[in-house]
Amino acid sequence: MDSVWPATPVDPERLGRPSRRGATAALEAHIAVLRGEPLKAALANALREANGLGGQERRFTAMAVRELSRHQRLLDLAARLLGHTMGKVGLTEDQALVRYALWRRVFCGEGWARIGPEVRLPGPVRPRTIKDDLLQRVVEQPLPEAPLPESQTERLALRYSFPNWLVQRLAQVYPEDILEGLLASLDEEPSLHFRARPPGTRDAVLAALKEEGVNAEPVAAAPDAVRVTDSSHRVFETRMMKSGRLQVQDVGSQLISELCRPLEGFTVADVCAGAGGKTLALADFVGPRGKVLAGDRSRRRLAEARERVRHFSLRQVAFPHPLPLSDADVLLIDAPCSGTGSLAREPDQKWKLTAQEISKYQATQTELLEEVSRQAKPGALIVYATCSVLPEEDEAVVEAFLAKHPEFTLEPVEDVLGAERAALAAQGPYLKALPPKVPGGGFFAARLRRTGAGPG
Repeated sequence: MDSVWPATPVDPERLGRPSRRGATAALEAHIAVLRGEPLKAALANALREANGLGGQERRFTAMAVRELSRHQRLLDLAARLLGHTMGKVGLTEDQALVRYALWRRVFCGEGWARIGPEVRLPGPVRPRTIKDDLLQRVVEQPLPEAPLPESQTERLALRYSFPNWLVQRLAQVYPEDILEGLLASLDEEPSLHFRARPPGTRDAVLAALKEEGVNAEPVAAAPDAVRVTDSSHRVFETRMMKSGRLQVQDVGSQLISELCRPLEGFTVADVCAGAGGKTLALADFVGPRGKVLAGDRSRRRLAEARERVRHFSLRQVAFPHPLPLSDADVLLIDAPCSGTGSLAREPDQKWKLTAQEISKYQATQTELLEEVSRQAKPGALIVYATCSVLPEEDEAVVEAFLAKHPEFTLEPVEDVLGAERAALAAQGPYLKALPPKVPGGGFFAARLRRTGAGPG
């Protein structure tokens, strides 16, 4: 690693259309993130308040907000090397402006002629104490080469803008080549992945997209996964999308749904349904003779799942409360977790996570698995899953559970995935879908079969 600075600028086609109004919305959202608001909510609010933004401007705003959190450590390093340490930059608004100007310079390759109109006074955010000439110096002053830490782990943490403690923890688990690929993947804007519906119709969906001029390709890791290579987002206007033949879903998430199979005619309990992404896939797998029983502790997220189920007219999905877990043949626990596998989509979480929070998640996951297992009938399958890449939330939870519960056995995921896909997405008996080998986010899952009566 010769330099921590990016070798090539962001692809303009993926960036959208920069504008002063788009920059204003991005800055407002980043300021909200710095004050503790989740990035998704901050972005949604900023876009709602920025009336009149075009589609490409909105795309730029969304990417800029994620990029400012994604590369926060490197942007702050650049500011420090240029003599503007963030601790000395007064207001939160000022910090956001400096970061934005440096992102446009370092990661987009732009000069003051393009950046200036986006950030000059008056505005784009108030209050502010820094003047235009300071921002211009930040953009035009020669950027010194950053001194590299002696430790390879710290060099990777700096280059890919992660907290040292998190990379040190991952380095204990993954060899260096896998670790760097994982960090690099979680440090970039993720591609759009979809699930072709109904299952087994991917070739027909790809052919229809091609007829409409949308470039897309199959993803080897999952049988129905599609990656759209066209950066224009025209896919959302296609017949396939409007007719419900495509669902936005990460590849690893699709694999978790796959691990619940065989499902046709079965009853499935989606215990932590959230916004319903996996609920829709499970509904397709059970078919009209099966049932999906969906629940979640968050009423807000479950309301979104209900709306999606109505949109797709899935009559085999119900939302009983409480969930009758003892009726289910398969129980999916998509457990609350740190989201370390989803940092490409939610990069603000990098700076909010702590080792103490990981321990709290582990306790919640253990309690949830215990609670569900007590109600699982003999022969039932529990699929325990997370979007974490940390073993304390994954294998450690499963292995501690199995040590206490001899009535459950661990089934290798290869039995469902097959040898070819298991070579891409499995590690031992577990699903370990890690980018870039499996594109998208990082996911874990295990299949636990109740083979005995057990103490409960």
